[in-house]
Amino acid sequence: MRIGWPRRVFSQVLLVQLTITTGVTALATGLFLAPLSSQLDDQAMHRALAIAQTTAARPELDDQLRTSRPTPDGPIQAQAEQIRRSTGAEYVVVMDRNGVRWSHTSPEQIGRRVSTDPSEVLSGRELMEIDRGTLGRSARGKVPLRDENGAIVGAVSVGIAYENVRDRLLSAVPGLLAYAGGALAVGAIAAYLVARRLQRRTHDLAFSDISALLVEREAMLHSIREGVLALDERGRIRLINDEAQRLLDLDPTDTGRPLHEVLPPGRTTDVLAGHVTGADLLTVSNGRVLVANRMPTDDGGAVATLRDRTELERLGRELDGTRGLIDALRAQDHEHANRLHTLLGLLELELYEEAVEFITEAVGVHRATAEQVTERVHDALLASLLVGKATVAAERGVSLRVSPHTWLPNRVIDPPGLVTIVGNLVDNALDAAPGAPEPAVEIELYAEGCTLLVRVTDTGPGIPVDQRELIFNEGWTTKAPPAHGKRGIGLALVRRLAERQGGSARVSGPDTGGAEFTIVLPDALTEEPR
Repeated sequence: MRIGWPRRVFSQVLLVQLTITTGVTALATGLFLAPLSSQLDDQAMHRALAIAQTTAARPELDDQLRTSRPTPDGPIQAQAEQIRRSTGAEYVVVMDRNGVRWSHTSPEQIGRRVSTDPSEVLSGRELMEIDRGTLGRSARGKVPLRDENGAIVGAVSVGIAYENVRDRLLSAVPGLLAYAGGALAVGAIAAYLVARRLQRRTHDLAFSDISALLVEREAMLHSIREGVLALDERGRIRLINDEAQRLLDLDPTDTGRPLHEVLPPGRTTDVLAGHVTGADLLTVSNGRVLVANRMPTDDGGAVATLRDRTELERLGRELDGTRGLIDALRAQDHEHANRLHTLLGLLELELYEEAVEFITEAVGVHRATAEQVTERVHDALLASLLVGKATVAAERGVSLRVSPHTWLPNRVIDPPGLVTIVGNLVDNALDAAPGAPEPAVEIELYAEGCTLLVRVTDTGPGIPVDQRELIFNEGWTTKAPPAHGKRGIGLALVRRLAERQGGSARVSGPDTGGAEFTIVLPDALTEEPR
């Protein structure tokens, strides 16, 4: 019976892992033993030299060599012992030009000449060596000691206790081999468990079967009409189907490249990279309105799905425009009925001049309001909303003004969402303003680049500081609930829509009193045409 390469994934993985574990254990043991002895020697000598250099750098040592005597209770011995204890060195010896010790761990050695030849270090050279002295074998560092003029007046020798590393390694080899054998056994068991888990996860399939399943998965992903983009743990694209290529304007060759290299900076890239979290996030790419969802994977990557909502947004925009027009017409119908009743009364009283003035003023006010809005707001849906709200405000006795700073070009990406935000804020302002002596609401829509600032200010009682975050919670309200439903939804919806587009919503109290709601939408507008 011929022994060949196993066919099953379980057997192949187990064999490869056992081979790798054995090789790695043997290699790690050898690499650990080979350079360790010389490395320990070198580290000990460098440490001794560094302590000697630091000691020799003390400016008072050369003066003390000239002004004191080499005694056990001298200042040089006190400093050397302090350095020795703080650094953990075996000894710190300060010697003069004659090689006589002025400090030593054993006080009886002070005043005697050093046991090794000091001529080389006294000639100006720094030394590192492993040698034997009065305290036994040690790693040594020697540095010349100079005065303030640079003349050599002595030397500093520092020793680090040294044991024969090679002897210690040889005595540790049996234990090290035992540890290596234990590690190899643990590695073998781990390899078997991993292979068994892989066998269960792959249902004991062969590589050819897995390859066939992969081909079927690729065919399925590329045939669905929803964009699918898979990223690895480093943010590189590892899978992109045909629909995602169309929506993001990518090529199959972009697979394997980081996401930030193939997509321009912006909200779409932030959503796909996971910098913006949430469900059904709205984003725009190449003029298309997309709904993105991102799900992290167990390996640190993620899978993102994209749906094209461009056509749905267009239909929704038309529907919202129709609803806004109907609301405006309903309000105007009520207003016109009141005006006709007034006009009829003036005619019946034969006050013809007053009737002419009344009609002229009414028509002029309405026309001035419409012209003021359309001059500054070029989005038809928003303009019709504001004109209708102005009529409603007039019926309530509230002055609805458009700020002179308002400027909104016809580049709004999500007009229905913006209508929802502005409509809710204006409705709340119209409810709050009538309590003031001169009730008024001011609206500002200011576009700068792709960012849109929405500000609605009223003359109402304002919002207490401790409640300015609570008002954005769903269900929180200061108004009595109507019979047909509940309140506390409008402002929660405003903040949700703002954050969904990468923006923010906050409320403050202006100096003139009342409340001021500010909405910032960073990507609410398309880029300006060049």
